[in-house]
Amino acid sequence: MRARCLMACVYLLGVSLAGAADAMKPLFDGKTLGGWVQKGGKAEYRVEGGCIVGKTALKEPNSFLCTAREYSDFILEFEFKVDPKLNSGVQLRSQCFDKDTEIDHAGKKVKIPAGRVHGYQCEIDPDAGRDRWWTAGIYDEGRRGWLFPGICGGDAKQFTDQGRRLFKQGEWNKVRVEARGPSIKTWLNGEPRADLSDGMNPTGLIALQVHGHKEAGLEVRWRNIRIEDLAAGK
Repeated sequence: MRARCLMACVYLLGVSLAGAADAMKPLFDGKTLGGWVQKGGKAEYRVEGGCIVGKTALKEPNSFLCTAREYSDFILEFEFKVDPKLNSGVQLRSQCFDKDTEIDHAGKKVKIPAGRVHGYQCEIDPDAGRDRWWTAGIYDEGRRGWLFPGICGGDAKQFTDQGRRLFKQGEWNKVRVEARGPSIKTWLNGEPRADLSDGMNPTGLIALQVHGHKEAGLEVRWRNIRIEDLAAGK
């Protein structure tokens, strides 16, 4: 009897894990940039070896390869490998307006230029030169700057110390993001990183950033980009 119960538990656990895995859907087909739209600068994006590769271009501002649709509540996972000279990131719930726009926040007017991708960004930030290792921190691109660590919490020194230990220079790193209502949480290589509550953007685009840089040809790679749309069917 005990053996049968154990087998039943193992089976149910397997079904549960399989169901969780099935809920994650690829955002990138591994072969083309179908379903993605470039905005902002003109950095090069291409597909190579099952990865999306972003490459810096001279005198170009930040460039963004955006999903064609918006997402609100979701679980996002991706892996990345980045040149140590390059800052990058993945936009979450972000916006891009066709014309210059003013938005209200906390009683202040914020001016957003036409075509400027802005909003939450899960940072790829291995800044060895400044000894700042804030990968999987949350930055508010084009608006308020650092949120975590920053105005929404987090201790900068502790965040750096943990990031330095976790980040794999020159190797693949894995990030997980959970966005549920105002809550945004991140993980880097299996360990919790950012944990904040902010309701400025409830929905928006996901986008892969190539940061503007004085040097051309620096590359960042993404692979295994998957999402569970928690708002689907609601």
